[in-house]
Amino acid sequence: MTVPFGERVRAAIDTRSRLCVGIDPHASLLAEWGLDTSAAGVREFGLRVVDAAADTVGVVKPQVSFFEPYGSQGYAALEDVIRAARDAGLLVIADAKRGDIGSTMAAYAAAWLTPGSPLEADAMTANPFLGTGALDGAFTLAEAHGKGVFVLAATSNPDAATSQRATVDGSRTVSAQIIREVSERNARTTTEGEWASLGFVIGATVDWEDAGLTGFAPPAPILGPGFGFQGADPSDLDERFGEAAPLVLAAESRSILSAGPEGVREAIIRRAAAYGDVHV
Repeated sequence: MTVPFGERVRAAIDTRSRLCVGIDPHASLLAEWGLDTSAAGVREFGLRVVDAAADTVGVVKPQVSFFEPYGSQGYAALEDVIRAARDAGLLVIADAKRGDIGSTMAAYAAAWLTPGSPLEADAMTANPFLGTGALDGAFTLAEAHGKGVFVLAATSNPDAATSQRATVDGSRTVSAQIIREVSERNARTTTEGEWASLGFVIGATVDWEDAGLTGFAPPAPILGPGFGFQGADPSDLDERFGEAAPLVLAAESRSILSAGPEGVREAIIRRAAAYGDVHV
């Protein structure tokens, strides 16, 4: 029996750490690591991060965009990185932020969530701003195969306020409405006492009151970018996320990757320990 993705995230936090290590091979980082700006360079970068993370954390998040500039060879490199991470027992979140309608969204989901697919990950990020219902194909596929989807709900970039803080029917913000709609689906598909597998992306620097956010049920994992380089500190987690703090996967990339190939493993251990729940 396949363990639902939400429960696998819960186990990863309980047995390893809530730190989610981003695999973001920026061109500047490739240069710092002594690697070529090429498909071979991003492949080597990704594999080294996987090797450094495998014995400390439970989750990694390759940023798809940094592999795409190298075309088919870049995607082949990403396939190798994802496969290595999953073979090492890590949960892989493909940070693809796909969002479309109907069969197009279903095809995106098939690429990332179908067992045996060359790009098979454990979860993907998805953009709901064509309507949460447009993601139904991804949700259905995820539920069928024990996969996860992290839906963008409240991001911390300044430009997000125009669309995400707008109100629906003069009451709930768009961010709150997204969480409500996804949570309603989670309530229909999640066993009582378990974490749901359709989670949310909520930036660590987001003011919940300003964004109109409250709690949600059933519990679902939160992918929280913004820790480390972007300004949020592990000590801020409880204050920023409140009662939802236990659900958070704290995503960090440059704060760790800037340590270089020789220091990345120690940086992961240090940052994981800063969340106070690392088990290594």
